[in-house]
Amino acid sequence: MAEADTNTLLLVIIAILIPPLAVGLKKGIGGALILNIILTILFYLPGLLHALYCIFK
Repeated sequence: MAEADTNTLLLVIIAILIPPLAVGLKKGIGGALILNIILTILFYLPGLLHALYCIFK
């Protein structure tokens, strides 16, 4: 249980710094990563929100 909490905490920290990296680590290479890269390029906040959604989903 503690390991899962630690992994989630680390993913949240990575998502705050580099949202596409967190999505890539959680979901792998695919549609979610491409979408997050586009959202992050357009504006940082949508990319961050999408990354957090992917982590906690």
